[in-house]
Amino acid sequence: MLILGVESSCDETGVALYDSDAGLLAHTLHSQVAMHAEYGGVVPELASRDHVRRVVPLLRGALSAAGKSLADIDAVAYTRGPGLSGALLVGCAFAESLAFALGKPTLPVHHLEGHLLSPLLSADPPAFPFVALLVSGGHTQLMRVSAVGAYEILGETLDDAAGEAFDKSAKLLGLPYPGGALLSRLAESGDPARFSLPRPMLHSADLNFSFSGLKTAVLTLVREQEGPLDEQLRADIARAFQESIVEVLVKKSLKALQATGLQTLVVAGGVGANRQLREQLNAQARRKRFRVYYPELEFCTDNGAMIALAGCLRLQAGTPAKVAGSFSVQPRWPLLQQPVAETEDGAC
Repeated sequence: MLILGVESSCDETGVALYDSDAGLLAHTLHSQVAMHAEYGGVVPELASRDHVRRVVPLLRGALSAAGKSLADIDAVAYTRGPGLSGALLVGCAFAESLAFALGKPTLPVHHLEGHLLSPLLSADPPAFPFVALLVSGGHTQLMRVSAVGAYEILGETLDDAAGEAFDKSAKLLGLPYPGGALLSRLAESGDPARFSLPRPMLHSADLNFSFSGLKTAVLTLVREQEGPLDEQLRADIARAFQESIVEVLVKKSLKALQATGLQTLVVAGGVGANRQLREQLNAQARRKRFRVYYPELEFCTDNGAMIALAGCLRLQAGTPAKVAGSFSVQPRWPLLQQPVAETEDGAC
């Protein structure tokens, strides 16, 4: 069974081909970072237009790399939400139209489910059940994952997600867009002993997160400095920020493992690529004798491979595919919420 996956929820266009027997055959990806950098952030209209330009060439590239043709595709999976409305509509319309023309069914996929299952693309995938730490630009959640589609939220952010805190703090330090990754690299040369920032909700009785106050603490620290920030000062503040956020993520993850009695932790989403987070989790895994899994770095960002995989696993788990042609997108879509009817807002 060959699944075509299409991802277009924000500023990456991804296309992939996943075979239920052979695994991932090919994936192609275009990032819009360079285009949006001029504006200091994602411009939704520009993002949508660029998805229109990129998706067909990316499909051709994936088919060529896999040695497949359109006739070989058995179903088309695509990101239905959450994400930017216009960007989602491009991928949704493309996937549904292509599937309709081919006479193949479609599988609308939840973007976060794609991230959640992305470590299963690895050569050494985790086995169910496991605790998942999902840390992306817009989401920070801890979940118990018992099987495909069987998710229980253990804790989530009450305000800014970890990725948002990275990006906003980077902007406070004068770093260009996209700032989160630049802040992480800058922090590697920072002095961890120079500044200390609060660890929000580190000792709370629950597994929730809150990072808006940490961003405010960075703002206060920046304003307390005399004169402009030089490179070392920026690096030291970046290191203090990263030390704080990583400690919270690590200790909350350990509490989730303890609360569930599980011995497997999966980390997914863009922040899951952070080197310090991986180092500290790996150290704790050795010390406390649990396993920790990450997606390959190329699958930490948005990509079509995770959508094709999620679609394939959904089919194997018994989720029925739908007849192509009618569709809707859901810019706001809680992971545990069932899909709305096709006639609700967002239908096309």
